Amino acid sequence: MRTAPKEAKEPKDEAAAPAADAGPEGSPERGGRKEKPAKGKDGKEPKEGKEPGKGKGKTPPGGAKAAKFVPDNPNFRYIVRVANSDLDGTRPVALALTGVHGVGLRIAEVACRLAGVDSSERIGNLPEATVDGIEQTLATLPTKVPGWMVDHRGEPFLGESIHLIGPDLDTRRRDDVNVMKMVRSYRGVRHERGQKVRGQRTRSNGRTGMAAGVLKKDAKAAAAAAGKEEAGPSAPAAAPAPAAAAKTPAAPAKKE
Repeated sequence: MRTAPKEAKEPKDEAAAPAADAGPEGSPERGGRKEKPAKGKDGKEPKEGKEPGKGKGKTPPGGAKAAKFVPDNPNFRYIVRVANSDLDGTRPVALALTGVHGVGLRIAEVACRLAGVDSSERIGNLPEATVDGIEQTLATLPTKVPGWMVDHRGEPFLGESIHLIGPDLDTRRRDDVNVMKMVRSYRGVRHERGQKVRGQRTRSNGRTGMAAGVLKKDAKAAAAAAGKEEAGPSAPAAAPAPAAAAKTPAAPAKKE
């Protein structure tokens, strides 16, 4: 018996054909090459652009930048004059008064309480009469606070405790240094020489004069050479003096 030849399976070929001809959506052909991303001149892949908000113009962690202060008071003053010092009117009273030389945060808080002013209020909103009252309080501070709060306790010239602020403090400090120089005290001499005054070490810090190191070695070598030149050429050693002959008693003369 003869068997009929097997027919080719057409469905398989039809199914394989679209797989081989698959486009960009399907798998690529075996013989084709994969496309590679474009590279720069250095052979490196180009970097993606930076995201907005990164870089130099970073925003603070709290969010947007603090808005500039805009006063509601039409008589607001941006510069307030206290004790011959210009203060920022946008700052609170207690913090603004620390801009005066000789006034710290503690003295500023005490002055606000004595003058009856809110320390958190901006000093630019205060009327001029209130600012004058604060300045007057600072001038009469030694009579209203304990003695340990003032900066000049037991002043030797006046015999009382005073509190100096502003330019008066700088003038008095300069006068005190000049007095120490005139009486030639230890502190005055140290001020004249530009050295440490309060007992600090000067081995590693505050060194003045000739620098150490190579310059110091050169100075030592120059001093040694100068000493040799002053000594002059070495003279020949003198011969030792002959030893004195031993004195022997003379023999007595023989009597004939």
